[in-house]
Amino acid sequence: MISIRNKEQLIKNGETQLDRKARRLALCSLESAVNAVDPAQIMKSKLLLKDTILHVDGHVFDMKEFRHVYVLGGGKASGLMAQALEEVLGNRITKGLVNVPHGTRLRTERIELHGANHPVPDQTGVEGTRRMVEIAEEAEKQDLVICLISGGGSSLMPLPRGNISIADKRAITDALLRSGATINEINTVRKHISEFKGGWLARKTYPATILNLVLSDVVGDPLDVIASGPTVPDSTTFSDATRILKRYSLWDKAPSTIREVLTDGEKGVIPETPKANDKTFKKVCNVIVGNNRSASLAAQKYLISAGLNTILLTSTLEGEARQVGRMLASIAREVRLSGNPVPRPGGVVAGGETTVVVTGKGLGGRNQEIPLAAALKLDGTSGTAVASMTTDGVDGPTDAAGAIGDGKTLIRAAREELAPTRFLAENDSYHFFSKLEDLIFTGPTGTNVNDVSVIVVL
Repeated sequence: MISIRNKEQLIKNGETQLDRKARRLALCSLESAVNAVDPAQIMKSKLLLKDTILHVDGHVFDMKEFRHVYVLGGGKASGLMAQALEEVLGNRITKGLVNVPHGTRLRTERIELHGANHPVPDQTGVEGTRRMVEIAEEAEKQDLVICLISGGGSSLMPLPRGNISIADKRAITDALLRSGATINEINTVRKHISEFKGGWLARKTYPATILNLVLSDVVGDPLDVIASGPTVPDSTTFSDATRILKRYSLWDKAPSTIREVLTDGEKGVIPETPKANDKTFKKVCNVIVGNNRSASLAAQKYLISAGLNTILLTSTLEGEARQVGRMLASIAREVRLSGNPVPRPGGVVAGGETTVVVTGKGLGGRNQEIPLAAALKLDGTSGTAVASMTTDGVDGPTDAAGAIGDGKTLIRAAREELAPTRFLAENDSYHFFSKLEDLIFTGPTGTNVNDVSVIVVL
């Protein structure tokens, strides 16, 4: 079970008994959200081997029809997914390799867990991905390739195209992450500078059968975007990738090798990513095993069980983090004033993934910027809390999963002579909440389905 390590301290930081109760409810609901998308439990609930028949969420595979079973993939949750898959299939697995974050401490028997870097790709990721391609190319018509795909897979499974180096790919990935580009836009670029993403893994695996098991970290679960869609058709083009770089004023700053590949692609000198009419995809079965809605519903269920009138506002939340924070604070105020959209005691859950446009020199993440922006609008009320965290436990370039604010956050900040508006302007939410001891710490959770934000109004 995943828990918030400093939960009791975060609760004690509430100024009044009502504040402490609101904090407890918000934090416990976030724990429920993360535990609902535990990869091992999800996999075991979706997969059932009965005699030789593998049942996967309504799909059926007769394992005696396959000569070999290979396992490939990557992502923050893919290590736990691999462990669970071994428990189901055991020695029916021939071999496999999955790229997981450096430092992952899990044991598997037949599937190698290969360490790589996230969120910025590294050479070890390239080496692991090359070995995956070698296994994929071994697969023949009578073989089954099971792909375990989860959030973080884009960074963990790099295989640069043409003369692009891993340093070039790191540079453009970092620039896109800092620009405020959406994950869909970032992955459009990634697919077109890769030999692996955007359907290329499926092409290299053909004519084997592919079972693609996906733990989604992308709003709306678009299969071609999750981990940049290595086994699904790509609906984007080289021209789309070029336009994205230009939209964020990154084209002229991009490494020349990347500009060369994208330009050659637009001219037709090198082939486009595989599209929906490619015969490759007739042998691919895609199954979403878990997503943000699963986590958000669990957060809502907890608050309902605690006696709160609770609504799941959305599991497809997007936008700039500070604007979302202000919106959540406005909803909290509306609940208090009018009982809309739920009467008090009320809870509101919103899941998805926001972005941060970095203009300052501070340290933080979207799930720290949301409660900081919200705290500015909470007006000193008692019994109101806004908490936000990422389900993978790592919010931006920090060791925190998120943060919590309440109606007294500004009062406590004033005592410490902290100017919250300045911290927000500097994108320095980490140091603001650190001084108040209101950062949420879980450590890496082994899962990843975006973020969950919770409002509690008592």
